[in-house]
Amino acid sequence: MKQSLSEIAIVFLKLGAIAFGGPAAHIAMMDKEIVEKRQWLSREKLLDLLGVTNLIPGPNSTELAIHIGYEKAGWRGLIVAGSCFILPAMAIVWLLAILYVRFESLPSSSGLLYGIKPVVIAIIIQALWKIGKKAAKDTPTTIGGVMATVAFFLGLDEILILLLIGLGVMITKTVIDNKNNLGGLFFLPFLAVSPSISFSPSGINIFFAFLKIGSILYGGGYVLFAFLQRDLVENYQWLTSEQLLDAIAVGQLTPGPIFTTATFVGYLIAGNKGAIMATIGIFLPSFILVLLVNPWVEKIRQSVQAGNFLDGVNAASLGLMAGVTYILMTNSVTDLFTLFLVIITTIVIFRYQINSVWLVLIGGLAGFLYYYLISI
Repeated sequence: MKQSLSEIAIVFLKLGAIAFGGPAAHIAMMDKEIVEKRQWLSREKLLDLLGVTNLIPGPNSTELAIHIGYEKAGWRGLIVAGSCFILPAMAIVWLLAILYVRFESLPSSSGLLYGIKPVVIAIIIQALWKIGKKAAKDTPTTIGGVMATVAFFLGLDEILILLLIGLGVMITKTVIDNKNNLGGLFFLPFLAVSPSISFSPSGINIFFAFLKIGSILYGGGYVLFAFLQRDLVENYQWLTSEQLLDAIAVGQLTPGPIFTTATFVGYLIAGNKGAIMATIGIFLPSFILVLLVNPWVEKIRQSVQAGNFLDGVNAASLGLMAGVTYILMTNSVTDLFTLFLVIITTIVIFRYQINSVWLVLIGGLAGFLYYYLISI
């Protein structure tokens, strides 16, 4: 049964406004709203759609929303569901970006960010651990993840790292299945060096920079920061590592897809034009890929080779994420207090599984209080 575009819009605007907690929480909310409450899809169909989102780049929960919209109202539903899921977070992040640019130099803002940044590091460490348990599932993927981290620090291009590690793992697993020799499959990422480039942050350049990221990024929202660090901070020099960490902190405080961090970053680079172009650029590939892939869901899900390639890409994403976590940590852990916050938050988040939003708020409050105590 098809649904009206207005129904789809209402449901996904609601989900986009309340979906805190990351992709897993978003997917759980969609299951409750779409499968249990409204019975628009069976749980089996939802899982099929979720499975295929893992085979294409981009934000999984957003692509699941786009898939659901396509299933219920064709290409118009695809546009409405995806846009409505993104818009609430985009609007909030955009407003926070405006406030950030206006008040960044104020002591209160500095104190909050001083406490939030170490907490964000702990949250990323937890995400790294969770992704690692799934991504490093066997010897080929474990080796691939390590090689990706080494390649990241050597300055190699992240697209080639993902592609070649993915191919390496796929070939290696095929060779293992055929009981042939395994040697020589993981040297591939070291064949390509990424030169450092720089160009002006015009609207079109911002669009294409984020379009590239949205077109090739596997591994979830936290891997996004590895790409932003390499491209926007190191290559293009549009952003500093400190600003990137602030953008991550803002992403933790808002609902919806963490890819709306692009809105914040785009605004820092080029104001309202940058926010719009960055957001369109990073999400556009998801809409196009879902439109192309949805009719092939069953065949793709059953492909062994596609699954092996995805295993390699996920392992490479883990390696990239590990590299950028180290860089961000060196920028946020600047004294004993911030080190203490990282350690305590890491223990708490692993032991008690507290929602990251509360941790960020508590970290901000702790940083605010400590900042003023040492200023007295």
